[in-house]
Amino acid sequence: MKQEERRQQTTQLLLDSTKELIREKGCHSVTMKDIMDKSGLSKGAIFHYVKSKDEIFAWVLQERLEETNEGFMNEVEQGGKTFDGPMQKIIDSLPVLEDAQDVTNKVLMYLLGKEDQPMVAEALKQYYEQSVHLSKQWILTGQRHGVIPESVDMDKTAEMFVLLSLGLRVRSSIPFALASFNTQDYSSFMVNILKSR
Repeated sequence: MKQEERRQQTTQLLLDSTKELIREKGCHSVTMKDIMDKSGLSKGAIFHYVKSKDEIFAWVLQERLEETNEGFMNEVEQGGKTFDGPMQKIIDSLPVLEDAQDVTNKVLMYLLGKEDQPMVAEALKQYYEQSVHLSKQWILTGQRHGVIPESVDMDKTAEMFVLLSLGLRVRSSIPFALASFNTQDYSSFMVNILKSR
């Protein structure tokens, strides 16, 4: 097995084991020993790739972004110059924003509580910047294909979408929060803005 394949397999094993542990125990209770036991990897093997569980948690955030982007880009490549297919891939990813049990939401809330730690602050910054960057890329792709008007301000719209997504994630962790704006409203809002003339 090539080194790159081994790295990818180990990374995926760490991610899958960590997500399973988060579902079972919650972020605060997961230890590096738990991750070692669940993954079957030695301490040395894990620390070859990461310095802490928080770094693995940051990977969980990045993985979700990559999955959503991959679905969007695959739809663009297969669907031609349409708005509906790629937009549907984004819409399909939205319900987890309201799911208090979603691992990504749990990780985000956990890391936001540790933002005073430099590594965590950097991971959160990268996650936010990557979220905005991908949103811009999706809008730009739509504009290049002529399905999103050039009049849509890519920078402001992308950041607004990320802020709304983060707000829905945070609200999901507030017990018994009343919600008059949900992901269906959010998807309609996105479509209206992106199709506005």
